[in-house]
Amino acid sequence: MTRAQRWGWVVLAVVAALVLLFLTRSAAAQDFTFMPKGGKTLLMDILGAPASAAELRAVAQSRRSEEEWRAFVDKRGSLSERERATLAAYLAVNMPIPAEAARGDVAAVLPPDGRYLAENECQSCHSIFTSYLTQSRDAQGWRNVFLSPFHKQLKIAPAQREEFARYSALNMPMKVDDVPQDLRF
Repeated sequence: MTRAQRWGWVVLAVVAALVLLFLTRSAAAQDFTFMPKGGKTLLMDILGAPASAAELRAVAQSRRSEEEWRAFVDKRGSLSERERATLAAYLAVNMPIPAEAARGDVAAVLPPDGRYLAENECQSCHSIFTSYLTQSRDAQGWRNVFLSPFHKQLKIAPAQREEFARYSALNMPMKVDDVPQDLRF
């Protein structure tokens, strides 16, 4: 290989890396409000804005079964059936939070919900549309996704994997028409 050919490959690799960086940043800048709300957002919705610190702290420090959380959620707000199930699953997976974390701004330290995890973890490696939004799986099917070699290496906690699986099972697949055109690839 000549020196010019080597430089050509180097330039090509640099350009490819820059294009990949641009595409990754462009995807990250997308507005994902078209996706169903996750548990953290739904919790703030039912508690009202601004949520009282004492009420939020009481929720964040409670340990309940999913059925008990569902009863709690059913008594509050006007969420849809799917939203109530999503919130009850989020609370069952993620509460209580450590007491020391609940001393400060509780809203800021609540664990990420399924929508946030999908937005910030999935699309950095692959299309969120074909690999996620259009997939129909139960919670175990979504858990099984984490068994593949490249998903095993993701630096997310077991509770986050469970949150992602539960949110996804309840909220996916989405209708194609509900996904913005620029994300359909």
